[in-house]
Amino acid sequence: MVRVLRWILLAAAFTAVALGALAQVRARSSGPVVVSAAVSLTEVLQQLAPIYQKRTGDRIVLNVGSSNTLARQISFGAGADLFISADEAQMNAVAAQIDPGSRVDLLSNQLAIAVPDDRPRTMASARDLLDPAIRRIAIGDPAAVPAGVYAKQYLQSIGIWPDLEKKVVPSGSVRLALSAVESGAADAAIVYHTDVATAGHAREALIIPASEGPRVVYPAAIVRAGKNPDGGRRLLAFLRTAEATAVFTRAGFLPPIAARN
Repeated sequence: MVRVLRWILLAAAFTAVALGALAQVRARSSGPVVVSAAVSLTEVLQQLAPIYQKRTGDRIVLNVGSSNTLARQISFGAGADLFISADEAQMNAVAAQIDPGSRVDLLSNQLAIAVPDDRPRTMASARDLLDPAIRRIAIGDPAAVPAGVYAKQYLQSIGIWPDLEKKVVPSGSVRLALSAVESGAADAAIVYHTDVATAGHAREALIIPASEGPRVVYPAAIVRAGKNPDGGRRLLAFLRTAEATAVFTRAGFLPPIAARN
């Protein structure tokens, strides 16, 4: 809670400067601001985009997907102005395509275990996934999808990955893993805490404390090939204001976590 309050206060420091700049841009908008963002940010960015658009006149176009897919698009020249990844690895993969001076750690998140709502249960720890009744566990592809990479790292850290690997069903994104639970195709899924909040037919069985789980970070940066980089910068400044931070917090996101030694 202290860290969240500190995050909000820090965001407030950006607000006065950012809003002053936003007030001057309505007449000089140069096309839409294209945002390639991790799919776990879909709903919260859909809330923030109309607020920003109404204030500035800048139109936001959201391109959401798994961060590894978005990074590949950017590598092939896709015209995004702002990239928000769900992990550092995918941002690092496009280091040559972004403005390094614009890169910031925007948000953090926590892993959670979701189960079908018609088979609700709570778990004391992730070790409960060893229960023989849980036969299929959906996660993002642990070789590429950030949520899957984080999930594998966490299961390895507590020593149960070798026992669970045979149960794992890799998915193309964290939302596809959640969908597998909602459809009943999987008995459990390891996703983000914020994803479970968007689910219609899944429940949270366990949330992994940020202090125990992997360091989940959402870096953001301006893409060099974008057609409206100035618009991307203005939007990124807005996403760091106290107003935007409050929306992120209500959605369950956390302030950026410092790198661990």
